Amino acid sequence: MTKSLKILELFAGVGGFRVGLEHADSDFFKTYWSNQFEPARKSQDAFQVYDYHYPETDNINTDITKIKDETFEKMDADLIVGGFPCQDYSVARSKKNEMGIQGKKGVLFWEIIRATRIIKPKYLILENVDRLLKAPSKQRGRDFSVMLASFNQLGYSVEWRVINAAEYGRRQRRRRVYFFVYRNDLPLAEQIDKNFENNSSLEEENRYDEYIFKKGLFARQFPIQQTPYKGRTAYYIFPEDIVETSNNFVGKVFNTGVMRHGRYFTIDTKPTGDEKPIPLKDTLQDENKVDDSFYVNDPEKIAKFAYLRGPKKLERTSSDGHKYNYAEGGMSPYEDLSLPSRTMLTSEGSVNRSTHWLKINDRYRLITPIEAERLQDFPDDWTKYKIVDGEVKEVTDRMRMFFMGNALVTTIIERIGKEITKIENSF
Repeated sequence: MTKSLKILELFAGVGGFRVGLEHADSDFFKTYWSNQFEPARKSQDAFQVYDYHYPETDNINTDITKIKDETFEKMDADLIVGGFPCQDYSVARSKKNEMGIQGKKGVLFWEIIRATRIIKPKYLILENVDRLLKAPSKQRGRDFSVMLASFNQLGYSVEWRVINAAEYGRRQRRRRVYFFVYRNDLPLAEQIDKNFENNSSLEEENRYDEYIFKKGLFARQFPIQQTPYKGRTAYYIFPEDIVETSNNFVGKVFNTGVMRHGRYFTIDTKPTGDEKPIPLKDTLQDENKVDDSFYVNDPEKIAKFAYLRGPKKLERTSSDGHKYNYAEGGMSPYEDLSLPSRTMLTSEGSVNRSTHWLKINDRYRLITPIEAERLQDFPDDWTKYKIVDGEVKEVTDRMRMFFMGNALVTTIIERIGKEITKIENSF
C-alpha cells in the first residue's frame, strides 16, 4: 500500500488543487513543490496567498518557462496537478481573438509536457475550460487532440470528462474539462487493458463503453446515464507525427472519453441527475455580517446593471469599417436565489453583465469575497491574507474576487482525489 503521493502543483493560483486533495486525504496527498507566476502583474498576489498558507512547501515564484530541466529532475513527484492558463480558450474572449494552443498562454501546456517528460509522474490531474474541446473554431477539437497525442508519445493514457459542478451537488454552474492522466506501465493500465480484452468481440470503437460508463475514474465518482446522449460517439487513431494531427485533424471530441495506445473513444454523456445543487441562498452570508460597501444605492449604478442585464440590439462597426447589428438576449434582472450560482468570472465585482447582482430585502448588492470563496468550495477568508517580504498583509476585495474567478471548484478535485486513493490502495 502506498503511504502517500508526492505532488507538484503547477499554475497553482491560491491552491485550489491542494485544498481539494488535502480534503480528500491530507495524509495521502503531500504537496512538496508548487509554481505560481503571473507575468502580466508586478505584484504576485496569488503566489503570496499560497505562500501564506503553505510556507513549508518549495514554492517557486518564477515563469515556468525559466525553470531549468535540472530543477524538475530533482522533483520525484508521483502526481502533477494544474489548471493551466485558459485565456486563449475562454468564452470571455471573442473567437476573433482565440489562438488556441498557438496562443501566448496556450503554449504553456508544453511546459506541462516538459515536466512530465523529465519527472515521469505516475499521474496528472489537469483542468481547463470546456471550450478547449472545440478549439480552434476553424478546426474543432484539434488543440485537445494534440494534447492527447503528446501524452500518448510520452507513454501515458488520458481519461477526460466535462463536469458541471452544479450537476454534482455543488453551488455553481461551472463547466470545466478535467483530465486524469496515468502512466502506461502502472497496474491500473494493465487492468484497463484486460477489460478491453474482455470486450474484444465488440467492434473496435465500442470496446471502451464499459470503462467510460461504469469502471473509469470519472464514471465511479461522477455517474452518468448509461447511453450516449443523442447517440453521439466518435473514434480516432492518431498518426505517428503530432504535426500531422495538428495540420489534418478532422475528428470529433465529446465531453467524455478515454485515450489509450494512440487512439481515443469519445461519447457525449449526461449526468444521472441524482445530485441536487446547492441554491445561492444557502451560500450567502448572514446579511447582518455583510459590510455596507457591498450594497449599491447609487441609482445610476443600479440602472447600469439593469441595462447590462437587459436585451439589446446595437449597431457596431468592425475594425475594417463594416457596420453590423449586435444582438444580446436579456437575463434575469437579478440572481434567482433558489438556483445554484452562475459561473463566476475574473470580472466579478465590477459593473459587468457577468457580475452576480443580488436583490435582498429590497436592496441591491454584490457578493462578498467570502461568498465567492464558498462558490468555489474554499474555506471562508482563504484569500484574505498574503505574505509579503515576511509580513502578513490583507488582500484587496477586488483581487480576492479575481482569484476566485480564476479558481476551480475544490470539491470536484476532492472527489477525483478520493478515487485515486482507492486506485492506489487496490494494487
